[in-house]
Amino acid sequence: MERARDAGLDLVEIVPNSNPPVCKIIDYGKYKYELSKKDKIIKKRQHVIHVKEIRLSPKIEEHDFNFKTKHARKFIEQGNKVKLNILFRGRQITHLEFGKVLIEKFVKELEDIAKLESPPNVEGRNMVAILLKK
Repeated sequence: MERARDAGLDLVEIVPNSNPPVCKIIDYGKYKYELSKKDKIIKKRQHVIHVKEIRLSPKIEEHDFNFKTKHARKFIEQGNKVKLNILFRGRQITHLEFGKVLIEKFVKELEDIAKLESPPNVEGRNMVAILLKK
């Protein structure tokens, strides 16, 4: 402790459970600053996967469908997941087969870069499928 005080630094206990405890003479403020910089670099390097949602109707036109697939392709290439959400309005809910056909067509368009993570399932008035990068 005297050596640390003479040097104008701090005595930091590194391994308290060993016999004898391991200590270092360092500048504690500088040590904490370097640890925070390392944490920032680690957080900066990791890639967070977001879920992007694309909403479709069972009676979608061809041009609109192509437009949505182009957006989904862009999202998947960026490394994000795509949640395909088909909205059924009114009596459309009685014809779920239109939604299944639409999802199959969507997956077929993107089969070169994406695959289905979960099979299509119905949640209320919506049919949902999730696509992810191969």
